[in-house]
Amino acid sequence: MTHQTTDNSTRAARHHAAIAAAKAAPTEHVPRHVTREEVHQEMAGDSSVSRFNNTVAVAVTRAVGSMWAAYLFVLIALVSLPQALTAFLNGDTVTGVAWLSQSFLQLVLLPILLVGQQVIAAAQDLRAEADHETLTALHQINVQQLKILEELEGIRKRQAQG
Repeated sequence: MTHQTTDNSTRAARHHAAIAAAKAAPTEHVPRHVTREEVHQEMAGDSSVSRFNNTVAVAVTRAVGSMWAAYLFVLIALVSLPQALTAFLNGDTVTGVAWLSQSFLQLVLLPILLVGQQVIAAAQDLRAEADHETLTALHQINVQQLKILEELEGIRKRQAQG
């Protein structure tokens, strides 16, 4: 079994144990907030090589996933536009289509898509934090309701006995 598979099975076992504990003692359950730092730690682990690789990957993604990179890629793609246009006007449609699809669309759309993903991820993070706050409040309300119900059940039992 690989290290990653072991981590996944360990994580799954912890999750199932946490669910079972929450079901068994719901008043003692504390909602868990997973932070971005915890995710990075989970992804990189304790290995300095893994942390370095993840740091480099995130830095490259941030650099390429910027509108400045998109503008730069447009300029790079436009360098070969005159040759592609000349070839296209001389009947070489393959070169024109290849320039459009490979040099322009792929090169320029990559950073724009990454920027869009970053915007979407930030919105999802904000929603997740708001949901966590709401779920924490609902959890506290449920705990209070369970305590009230337990007290009422105790009163009802004492009245039935007395």
